[in-house]
Amino acid sequence: MSGRGEAAADPAEQLAPTARRLLEQYLSHLRIERGLSANTLAAYRRDLVRYLRHLEAAGVAVGSVDPATAASFLQVLRSGEDGGAALAVSSAARAMAAVRGLHGFLDAERASDTGDPTRVVPSPALPRRLPHPLPIAEVTALLEAAGRPGTGRDAAERALRDRALLEILYGLGARISEAVGLDVDDVDREQRSAVLRGKGDKHRVVPVGGYALDALDAYLTRGRPTLARRGRGTPAILLGSRGTRLTRQAAWQIVQRAAQAAGITAEVSPHTLRHSYATHLLQGGADVRAVQELLGHASVTTTQLYTQVTVDSLREVHAQAHPRARRAP
Repeated sequence: MSGRGEAAADPAEQLAPTARRLLEQYLSHLRIERGLSANTLAAYRRDLVRYLRHLEAAGVAVGSVDPATAASFLQVLRSGEDGGAALAVSSAARAMAAVRGLHGFLDAERASDTGDPTRVVPSPALPRRLPHPLPIAEVTALLEAAGRPGTGRDAAERALRDRALLEILYGLGARISEAVGLDVDDVDREQRSAVLRGKGDKHRVVPVGGYALDALDAYLTRGRPTLARRGRGTPAILLGSRGTRLTRQAAWQIVQRAAQAAGITAEVSPHTLRHSYATHLLQGGADVRAVQELLGHASVTTTQLYTQVTVDSLREVHAQAHPRARRAP
């Protein structure tokens, strides 16, 4: 009998050598190239070991998977027929995302005979969750907290960068990838506009408000030159401590620190500021079609989630303020 202190065997060790080698290569890619956390990598490993064992049970090599075989794994996840836990649709969608990532990687590395079979496999339908925007007062506190210098090397310059980042996220409604992807030439100060490069290599031109423009000017004049001297030259607006383009992970941490400094107890991410941007536009009277264009949504249905948030907030105001909103007890 094994002792209590003995570590459990790694389930990946039970996989065929080729499958195990490809799994480790992919996880190494996620760790080095994408900088995923240990917890996220552990979740990917669990999901992919289960998938690879499913393939082995079906007698299919990971490099020879067809769309039907890849799609069949979703049914396994939902039913638990492989002896594993039956997953809720959200957890099953997460596992299928890991599977898509693996096949995309194998296709890019030319380690697949069938390309990426998941390209034609539909994702499980998830229930739409309403966004959770911040009140305007909390957004203001967040922006001000980001601009307060901390300690350490280049504290003042980093504070200017952090304020510029948050002004871009909230003032332009940018996704985190769009914000860190901005180059100096993408911002037209005379036209007060910027080019954001979104999903699928699409781009859109959005207006840049006065506060965001002021924050960018301050950073580009007094912050970026100091950070840029540590690098080898990059067109990126937002730079890290080594003078290279700011990473998404570093940008996420900047937002987290600002939220903590501002005393905001709600969960805040870079996307929270994009949600807040859209909600505050609609609350201010913007047309939903215009907001769709500003956000770069392919479908107005996605944008209409924000109208629901606005209607809910108006309903609360009506219930509290109107004398005949509630029936007498």
